[in-house]
Amino acid sequence: MGDTNAGGTGKHWRDLVRDAVRQFLPPRSNPRPGSHPRPGSQQPPGSQQPPRAESSTATTRPPAPGGPGVSPYPGDFTGTPELHWSPRADGAPDPGEVVWAWVPYEEDHKVGKDRPVLLVGRDGPWLLALPLTSKDHARDLEQERSAGRRWCDVGSGAWDRRGRPSEARVDRIVRLSPASIRREGAVLEKSVFDRVAAAVRAAR
Repeated sequence: MGDTNAGGTGKHWRDLVRDAVRQFLPPRSNPRPGSHPRPGSQQPPGSQQPPRAESSTATTRPPAPGGPGVSPYPGDFTGTPELHWSPRADGAPDPGEVVWAWVPYEEDHKVGKDRPVLLVGRDGPWLLALPLTSKDHARDLEQERSAGRRWCDVGSGAWDRRGRPSEARVDRIVRLSPASIRREGAVLEKSVFDRVAAAVRAAR
């Protein structure tokens, strides 16, 4: 009987101590949904997007990345820029690379579409780019020339997931903010870039 009472008293004191300690400990919380994974954990498959097919849908200008608004489009570049091939594996867009960006239409800079472009140079804070298309303008060459549009073949590359040959428009040079460019493309071979650059100079 004495042993039983002693055991019960000991358990009673242990319970009192445990309850007292719990009063001073913060409550446990579960990880919030969407919290950052721990270092070394893997991202879910498919988190990186494959190269896009060229969009045929016009859209109004999207918000600039990292900001609530957009900077007014400064207009297309006129004159002959300094064209140079200088791609670098530094995570930033450089001349000589094909990337994706929102490109405004000539007739209305508030409207445009997402498409691949060839970066060919710089103008202050802006990158200079030539719009690319997968349409074969050899079929309507005279019509395009009469409209003042000039094209140069650049071949196919990783910027088009269907592997279609592309053409660069060499009579129009658009200005793009580096922050608006997504590096979903490829580096153009220097020999091809030089051929495009010669076509740009001939069209000015």
